Amino acid sequence: MAKIAPLSGFPELLPEQRVVEREIIASLARTFELHGFANIETRVVEPIDRLAKGGEIDKEIYVLQRLAAEPDAKAELGMHFDLTVPFARYVLENAGKLEFPFRRFQIQPAWRGERPQEGRYRQFTQADIDIVGRDTLGFHHDVEVVRVMVEALGALPLPPLSFQVNNRKLIQGFYRGLGISDVTTAIKVIDKLDKLPAETVAEQLVEQAGATPEQAELCLRLATIRVPDTSFVEQVRALGVEDELLETGLVELAAVIDGCASATSERVSVEANLRIARGLDYYTGTVLEVFMAGYERLKSVGGGGRYDALASDGKTTYPGVGVSFGVSRTLIPLISDGVLAGSRKVPSAVLVAVTDEEAREASTAIATALRTRGVACEVSADAAKFGKQIRAAERRGIPFVWFSQADGTHQVKDIRSGDQVEADPSTWSPPEEDLRPQVVTTRTTTLEENQ
Repeated sequence: MAKIAPLSGFPELLPEQRVVEREIIASLARTFELHGFANIETRVVEPIDRLAKGGEIDKEIYVLQRLAAEPDAKAELGMHFDLTVPFARYVLENAGKLEFPFRRFQIQPAWRGERPQEGRYRQFTQADIDIVGRDTLGFHHDVEVVRVMVEALGALPLPPLSFQVNNRKLIQGFYRGLGISDVTTAIKVIDKLDKLPAETVAEQLVEQAGATPEQAELCLRLATIRVPDTSFVEQVRALGVEDELLETGLVELAAVIDGCASATSERVSVEANLRIARGLDYYTGTVLEVFMAGYERLKSVGGGGRYDALASDGKTTYPGVGVSFGVSRTLIPLISDGVLAGSRKVPSAVLVAVTDEEAREASTAIATALRTRGVACEVSADAAKFGKQIRAAERRGIPFVWFSQADGTHQVKDIRSGDQVEADPSTWSPPEEDLRPQVVTTRTTTLEENQ
């Protein structure tokens, strides 16, 4: 039999690693639900023409086709490569059944046929939140969505995260006030600043966006402004550019920075970074990207913003604002580096020992009593010597072993400390922190090593 090799770009986690992913997803869901976001799950496939809208991602779409299809049959369905496109379709399809503003969170896999590398996979999980309105959506939702994601990520055991926020109105108004003819191209060029030297970006602004060298210099000066408060407002005004749209963008960005200030901590910061542009055309206001300390090589681990016309049926437009967090993009490198791990390989908190095979039924009854009160447990696989059963629990990370005594009493042993006490299966429970597997940080030096 040929050796089985893993498929590149399709990561699979071991049970203790999956504990990390499950607990992170559960924590995100709890925070989203606390803020009233309803959970949805969209189908895996969408029509190719909807996925290929814009034409830039055609080669990355995985198509769906029956193996027994006719040789010349054309694929009509593709697997979604993000959660935004299927969500836009979902809103249009179910608009008559939804209450607007519609607040949704979605945590699902997506598939993208790109070259696999660290943080970029062909199958990956994303966590998205959005608020969508019908025809109009108040700006205060921009502040709310960013703040909710700040709170959600701040509750996770991750390295420090930085939310870097900008506003497309600010950028567009500044370029318009400068007199640059092709604002859309200018934004796409500025979005390359993290990949290209500033001199190259300035040249492209002149060559592709029709800017003068002086205008290009002012664009770069705008892009260097990065502060953790609203002092950016005066810094932008000091550049001497005036435009009504620019003023609107300044006010909106200041509102987001102020609105998130009380939710920040040592774990999560929010700052105005006027380099952030996000090249996708559908963003119309707030834009943001999320970066993780020590893992700048991954680029952003999240992002999003305001889109005023992503979904429309020709009569009604559904504006929205949302933020996406790359669950796989963030966690798999942290797990691989040993930063995060699961506290045990199995959900079981207790292994019920078996004295001999005749006593297995009695051991099973004890396990049943524990399970009725929410204590995950399993019965020993064999009636080996107790020392061997304890070592089996140790290998699986199970913290407690339960023993039945000849006189009908019971004892439970914490195999980490060696403490053994009398216990009643109808009342005993492990400490809260042992009830289910936890996410633990296993290496505190990893961040410094990666910097």
